[in-house]
Amino acid sequence: MIDLYTSPTPNGWKVSIALEELGLAYRVREIDLAAGEQKSPAYLAINPNGRIPAIVDQEEGGFAVFESGAILIYLAEKCGRLLPAGGRARSVALQWLMFQMGGVGPMMGQANVFLRYFPERLPSVVERYQKEVRRLFGVLDLRLDGREYLADEYSIADIANWSWVRTHAWSGVAIDEYPRLESWLRRMAVRPACVRGVSVPRDFDPATLQRIGGSIVTR
Repeated sequence: MIDLYTSPTPNGWKVSIALEELGLAYRVREIDLAAGEQKSPAYLAINPNGRIPAIVDQEEGGFAVFESGAILIYLAEKCGRLLPAGGRARSVALQWLMFQMGGVGPMMGQANVFLRYFPERLPSVVERYQKEVRRLFGVLDLRLDGREYLADEYSIADIANWSWVRTHAWSGVAIDEYPRLESWLRRMAVRPACVRGVSVPRDFDPATLQRIGGSIVTR
């Protein structure tokens, strides 16, 4: 059994989707970000960084893993699925996972903050981050030319990127000019595990994101 500590954000969805895809038994422990539960001593003992998500693998003696990308790799390796075992194929999948961790997530997160939450209206700053998001979307769109998934076979790279890209409207960025990215989004959206995963711990609610403020920028 795996305990999943999460909230309804893109980073949380990455892990719930992976758990659903892998068919692992898990219990949901929703973290109340608005109340600051992620900074409680009990949670910091699991995730010293005080962010979501985190897991505790009870089958491995209560082994805790934090950072969404690290969790995805851990789960994939645990099950021998969603990540090639070695060689170039593994490297490609990890490259596109890191693309999300280092680019898509942080840039969309900053666009969200300055568009939705920052007390001052700074159009030039909003445009700076939205422009970078559009650039990153263009990279994904080009990568998807002639292939269904980012690393050819469906992998944790797709799960990670889709969890963020699907919220593009929240960052104020349209995807009309990225037809391959748009097709990939639709392809991902009908996967049963994706449908179930984004309802954990509950369905996406923009009002919830307003209440938790800048927490969504964390990787």
